[in-house]
Amino acid sequence: MTDVLVVGAGPTGLTLACDLARRGVDVRVIDGRDAPHVESRGKTLHPRSLEVLADLGAHREVLAHGTAHQVFRKYFDGVPVEDTDPFAPGTGPGHRPGARFDGAVFAAQWRIEEALRRRLGELGAGVEFGARLAGLGQDGDGVRAVLADGRGLRAGYAVGCDGGHSTVRRALGVPFEGHSAGAETMICGDVEAPALSRDVWHQWFTADGAVLMWPVPGTDSFQIQTAPERGPDGEALPPSLEAFQRRFDRHAGVPGIRLRRASWLSSWRVNVRMARRFRVGRVFLAGDAAHVHPIAGGLGMNTGIQDAFNLGWKLALAVGDRCGPALLDSYEQERGPVAAWTLKITDERMEHVMAAVRTPGTGTEAALTDEVPPGYRWSPLAAGTGTGRTAPGDPAPDVALPGGGWLSEALAGGGFTLLATGPGTGPALAAVAAAHGGTVRPLAVGTALGTAAEAAVREAFGVTGDALVLIRPDHHVALVAEGRDPEPVLRWLAAL
Repeated sequence: MTDVLVVGAGPTGLTLACDLARRGVDVRVIDGRDAPHVESRGKTLHPRSLEVLADLGAHREVLAHGTAHQVFRKYFDGVPVEDTDPFAPGTGPGHRPGARFDGAVFAAQWRIEEALRRRLGELGAGVEFGARLAGLGQDGDGVRAVLADGRGLRAGYAVGCDGGHSTVRRALGVPFEGHSAGAETMICGDVEAPALSRDVWHQWFTADGAVLMWPVPGTDSFQIQTAPERGPDGEALPPSLEAFQRRFDRHAGVPGIRLRRASWLSSWRVNVRMARRFRVGRVFLAGDAAHVHPIAGGLGMNTGIQDAFNLGWKLALAVGDRCGPALLDSYEQERGPVAAWTLKITDERMEHVMAAVRTPGTGTEAALTDEVPPGYRWSPLAAGTGTGRTAPGDPAPDVALPGGGWLSEALAGGGFTLLATGPGTGPALAAVAAAHGGTVRPLAVGTALGTAAEAAVREAFGVTGDALVLIRPDHHVALVAEGRDPEPVLRWLAAL
């Protein structure tokens, strides 16, 4: 019997599978597609997601084939109006000033999945394509899955990462609550456009529409986005290369550019929906299977990656019988409010950008917001109040270490880390290591990272003198205890 069955090999499912595999969990990944896709789809990786990929060892390929500083070039009625870099370091959604990754990276989704699949293979697992889920059930001992070809699978747990039309969610009977637009809002695809410059994301606007063309890094293709054509009955017509060309000619008006080789064609409509539950017994929902929302701000893929990173370490502890049942409940308690926030903010920003682009010089960056996804301060895993700067449940701040490297690199590896500052915390580190040495990595900051690093860590966490900071495997703060007493840490771990 497999420990964990992951249904769906998109960014969410692959992130989860990599996290589980590196912890020694027997994970099986199935996907109904016959082979990996080569479609650009989601393309924006925010800093926190880059930190996750780095922790898993899957980031270098993405960085090598992505664009770190994507310039948006806006046109109005065919005239260039403004160039901006709205995701420049220190700006854009999810930016983390002073962090290792302080700006977004744009990369085709197929490239991100390819990097995660390669990393999964290095960890001794893989993806079984052509394995379409047909049914799912569970009992007190595990999950029973039936594939379309009649095969049966058994697993201790299952996670549906199979998108907005999730078979897993439907098998669970979980309502997908919210609303959907009555008609398609956009058609998109991957096309080639010889002679069109590839150094910017072209965004052409006119009084009656728009066409956007993003150069897919490392390819000859552009991702094209525009409104669908409509038939006499007002219904949206299917996307086609010819439709893209007509839209391009109408809104861009660039002579001599002929689109060709449409390798992906898709329609999109606004959906704002969230599963009523993220967990039913031994089965979980993550990514688009749990929540779908407008594309404004590029939060979709990132939210799914963060779902997976939250769930992975918890499932691994459950598989090893090293935690109580409440830990698995905390997945929905933590990720549910974040998903609800994401639905709200993207719905609002989508309406805003649709109105804002009518003003010359304004492009899709109007969808961006300085608001960042909330941490988990409300979580039952957040112990105490912490400092004014960093509270339990918050993402751990990143710090550039004076000797080189980053604090996030020191936190990587999949386990808990106990940061200790001050000369009097040595006995506390020893006590925690003696009780939980296989789970918690003790890190005396001043000794391991240097005295200058200790000052930087104290500043980032808002602590002075002797202090203990327990960091969860998903790089969120579990507790902050000023002083040298290990008991708060030991109590937290015992409760786990």
